[in-house]
Amino acid sequence: MLKLFRFLKPYRWGVALVMVLVLLQSLSELYLPTLMADIVNKGVVTGDHGYIWKIGGFMLIVTLGGTAFSILASYYSSRISAGYGRILRGKVFGHVENFSLQEFDKLSTASLITRTTNDITQVQQVLIMMMRLMIMAPMMCIGGLIMAFSKDAKLTLVLAVAIPVLALTIFLIARQGLPLFRTIQARLDKLNLVLREGLTGIRVIRSFNRLEHEKKRFEAANEELTGTSIKVNQIMAFLMPMMMLIMNFASLAIIWFGGIRVSHGHMQVGDLMAFLQYGMQIMFSMLMLSMMFVMVPRASASAVRINAVLLQEAAIRDREEPSGEASGDTGSAQGERGVIEFDDVTFSYPGAEQPALSGLSFKALPGEVTAIIGGTGSGKSSIINLIPRFYDVDSGSVRIDGIDVRAYTQEQLRAKIGLVPQKAVLFTGTIADNIRFGREDATDEEVRHAAQIAQATSFIDEMQEGFGSPIAQGGLNVSGGQKQRISIARALVRKPDIYLFDDSFSALDYKTDAKLRAALRGETTEAAVVIVAQRVSTIMDADRIVVLDEGRIVGIGKHKELLNTCEVYREIVASQLSEEEIA
Repeated sequence: MLKLFRFLKPYRWGVALVMVLVLLQSLSELYLPTLMADIVNKGVVTGDHGYIWKIGGFMLIVTLGGTAFSILASYYSSRISAGYGRILRGKVFGHVENFSLQEFDKLSTASLITRTTNDITQVQQVLIMMMRLMIMAPMMCIGGLIMAFSKDAKLTLVLAVAIPVLALTIFLIARQGLPLFRTIQARLDKLNLVLREGLTGIRVIRSFNRLEHEKKRFEAANEELTGTSIKVNQIMAFLMPMMMLIMNFASLAIIWFGGIRVSHGHMQVGDLMAFLQYGMQIMFSMLMLSMMFVMVPRASASAVRINAVLLQEAAIRDREEPSGEASGDTGSAQGERGVIEFDDVTFSYPGAEQPALSGLSFKALPGEVTAIIGGTGSGKSSIINLIPRFYDVDSGSVRIDGIDVRAYTQEQLRAKIGLVPQKAVLFTGTIADNIRFGREDATDEEVRHAAQIAQATSFIDEMQEGFGSPIAQGGLNVSGGQKQRISIARALVRKPDIYLFDDSFSALDYKTDAKLRAALRGETTEAAVVIVAQRVSTIMDADRIVVLDEGRIVGIGKHKELLNTCEVYREIVASQLSEEEIA
């Protein structure tokens, strides 16, 4: 957890101020029993009312001062903790944004959400406690012992017995409970995962009548978390009664033995009263420390999980010094922009036994449509993922405009690309906001033009607010085909050098598909277009068709050429088209 405290640097003077305020509060609380002893010994016993009023007034001032210090310490510690949480959340989110898909595969989305919210909240809470109690508890304990010793050295033997018993009780209970706090965080992760899957996949769950199955999954995860939480609370519930029992026995012993010393004239009544209060202050400081023992390990488990995210290095990183070619306007230097070249590319997903792609070599040129087709699992989407460098190749190279994609910064590389993913993703906001996600400064005319090319204006204009119509979270208030068309418009408004369509026409009917491809032809005359498709009708007119089978290229050419030369392509065509359509 100490590693995370480096983010407290902007608040170092605030932390120092809180510690000073807590120190002053502790000193005022330690001074009060001594003043009370003086009132009893010198005022009450002698009947000096003037002295009682004088010291009583001073006690009131000290009390008000201690209260003011306490309020200020609480205010500043809360502000520092909230600011620290904001910085930490920002650091985690910013770091996660740089992750490649490989890191998202390793650290699940549900776990990342838990770490950014619940875990950081745990660290925030313990930070407030540490700022308040880390100074106060030792100060009250040590200061109380010194003041108690000054009142009566022999009576402190009672505390010498009570404090170790109290410390041993705290240790034994905490040792049983602390490991369970780590388990709670892991089970909270699992509950979040089940809940997230259940809510995002509710349509599929209902369509397959799996509500009871998902309910049981959630109940199982919930029971595990609840069971662990109950167990740890049952253990920690022993702490307070045991401490109160020890404290009450200690108070009884102080009054018993103190009364004997008062009766023998070895101690004054006021000093006994002060000693009793110091004893209680020492015990309560031990109670505060025990609260720290409970909270710190739980926050420590959370801090380890947060650190795991911050220390996770992205597998895909920009070179420290991008090549001179990549940093300039490479397209204009070479006369054409958007040339994609795969040169003997082999690629495997992390942990996979077999490569997803093996020995791939082909070119996609600007002004042309390059289509990729193949069976399920043949590696079509893997090719799309390598172009914007979502993953890096194992061997060979992917080049854009003659330069290896690894030589570009990720921002430079992706500025050249307009991607329409296989699963259309929309964000909360309006339709116009979602299209402008491709280019923030796009005008209303450009947004409408992109929507027209994507064949989206037909349904947008029918909506009550047109382009200002709201999109629900995940685009749940529009159909699959409508989502795809908005996603295509988002890529078109970007006006990139390269368009990547990853099975982006699958939810469109044949008529809309044909109209959209015809409109795209006129819009992408200077850009390279790469289309991954399952439907032969979508790619029949492509300038170049790359046929994949088990991660290898088994044919490259136009539709009619491949019908004569590529058996895999013939099988795909025969499974989708009639003999008349093939002819």
